[in-house]
Amino acid sequence: MDPIIVKYVDRPELRDPVLIEGLPGVGNVGKIAAEYLKDHLDTKLIVEIFSMYFPPQVLMNGDGTIHLVRNQLWYYENPKGDNDLIFLVGDYQGMSPEGQYELSYKVLEIAKEFGVKTIFTLGGYGTGQLSDKPRVFGAATNLKMVETMKKYGVYFSETEPSGGIVGAAGLLLGLGMELFGMDGVCLMGETSGYFSDPRSSYFVVEIVKRYFKLDLDMEELKFRSDEIGEITSQLREEDQGDTEKKEDLGYIG
Repeated sequence: MDPIIVKYVDRPELRDPVLIEGLPGVGNVGKIAAEYLKDHLDTKLIVEIFSMYFPPQVLMNGDGTIHLVRNQLWYYENPKGDNDLIFLVGDYQGMSPEGQYELSYKVLEIAKEFGVKTIFTLGGYGTGQLSDKPRVFGAATNLKMVETMKKYGVYFSETEPSGGIVGAAGLLLGLGMELFGMDGVCLMGETSGYFSDPRSSYFVVEIVKRYFKLDLDMEELKFRSDEIGEITSQLREEDQGDTEKKEDLGYIG
């Protein structure tokens, strides 16, 4: 068995397509965002990727059937914007550094076949804190992309976030830039990292929607975002109450 098996379902002719990645990660922000876009636009499946770099298992579906873990590429012919879109979604990222590199490189090879020159990766920036209105941080392959994304409300800072962007969200940009001549940006929704965070995903999707001029209904994601907002407010109140109790006990003691 080959380490990576690629199954082509379709080979469409696309118009200056952009690859948008959203695989599982911090707060599942990127996964929720990309899957929402894929599910609420008129997308069609083009590629399935199976690999021994994924966990050795099948997943159970809601109807009692199973499927082998995989990544998928779906395309959307965008009638209003300048670019068609290819969405990378899936069950898992690679389990090892080798797997991360090999899978990212394979995705880029496929993306190049379809004419991709630009990559958007979606993910979460874990702060360990709860936020009422999460910011969307950015990291780009060049300063022109930085200035462009600032106009859409993406937050760039020399000090925050700092460190590395791990996994596919970082490697697709790095390998794409160095080996394939592709430009790109990583959009990272601010999240506590404690749970799956559709609220943070909502703000990421909003930016993607405006940038690509998408006719996209946001109501379902807004509803899920509001639910998380209520939970966040409750948790913050509980934390504040615990802090006050601790302060009072300290004072009395």
